[in-house]
Amino acid sequence: MRITYPSIDKLLDEIDSRYSLSVLAAKRAHELEAGKPGALDNYHNLKPVGQALEEIAAGKVTIDEDHEAKADQAAE
Repeated sequence: MRITYPSIDKLLDEIDSRYSLSVLAAKRAHELEAGKPGALDNYHNLKPVGQALEEIAAGKVTIDEDHEAKADQAAE
């Protein structure tokens, strides 16, 4: 299966690396599966991973830079 919507180019405009994109999409998909409300009114995709990618492309889901900085400080 191939994801055609949203395009990888659109997604990489929002998130700077494919690795970060995949981790963010997986985390958001888990939240959606757990019953968290969606950030969009309508989705093209029925599955949580596709819905998470749509939310990322729309700019509704982003990486929390402050959380990453706090995690790095806690590890030191």
